[in-house]
Amino acid sequence: MHPLPASGSVRRTHLRDTVLVAVLTVATWTVCGIFNITEMLRRLNAPYERYQLDELPTVLLVLGLGLTWLATRRYGEARQEIARRKSAESQLAAALADNRRLAQQYVELQESERKALARELHDELGQYLNVIKLDAVGIRDDHAASQAAAQRRASTIVDNCNHIHGALATLIRELRPTGLDELGLAAALEHCVDTWRARLPGVALRLSIAGEYSGLPESITVTLYRLVQEALTNVAKHAAASEVSVRLERAPAGASDDGIDVAVVDNGVGTVPSLETRGLGLIGMRERVMALGGKLTLTSSPGRGFELSAQIPVPAGAGHAP
Repeated sequence: MHPLPASGSVRRTHLRDTVLVAVLTVATWTVCGIFNITEMLRRLNAPYERYQLDELPTVLLVLGLGLTWLATRRYGEARQEIARRKSAESQLAAALADNRRLAQQYVELQESERKALARELHDELGQYLNVIKLDAVGIRDDHAASQAAAQRRASTIVDNCNHIHGALATLIRELRPTGLDELGLAAALEHCVDTWRARLPGVALRLSIAGEYSGLPESITVTLYRLVQEALTNVAKHAAASEVSVRLERAPAGASDDGIDVAVVDNGVGTVPSLETRGLGLIGMRERVMALGGKLTLTSSPGRGFELSAQIPVPAGAGHAP
């Protein structure tokens, strides 16, 4: 985008042009007074009276006034356009800074998750697999061991395999919502809310789901699930709330505009973080919703709780299940 001229430069240019017009006007008035231009034109136009050339000065006066009015309007419109372009540039600059910060935080979070995954694989899977290997080697090589000792080692192997299975299930749940593919969005959200009820025993957590959610694109179902998940994570971290309400509602079949409304409301301390202090979670949710053509709204004030609401349109062809 080309740099915009400074407002002071625009004002100086306008003042210079105004002074130039005024000087030319005064000079023309002086010349006409000295040489009697009007009388000369009247004498020259007298033979052509039938063409009404003597009315030409009046027509030119009206034309000049009209051009002056038109130039004034164009100047005002140009100033408004410059103001709009400045506003758009500031918004683009803020969005660019936001995207850069989001990318940086995303890389940091990705590295953190990789470290956590590597640590879990080493501590949980690696060590338990090593113990299983030792027990299996002992059973294979210790021919003098009694049957009871072999059974104990076999039981230990079974217990360690069960632990590994549980650890793998935990990792899979973190990577992919439980039951989202097999049971659908509503069941996955119910499981998610039940999990948070166990984590937050002092919070009254309510879930309300209205409408049909079968046949939705995966991008929408995953976004809705992650929205609720991230909102409840923020409640646990920052809200200090005693009541939390999760609401999911889809437009009924036959509605002109098919869309889904999701809202998470708490009665906690309440605050809407500024753009500079928003974490990756809130920015990521906004990007997810905007990518689907939706809108994310954060509403709060100190001491009045916090509300996260989103409206996501459903594309044509992803209609209600029969």
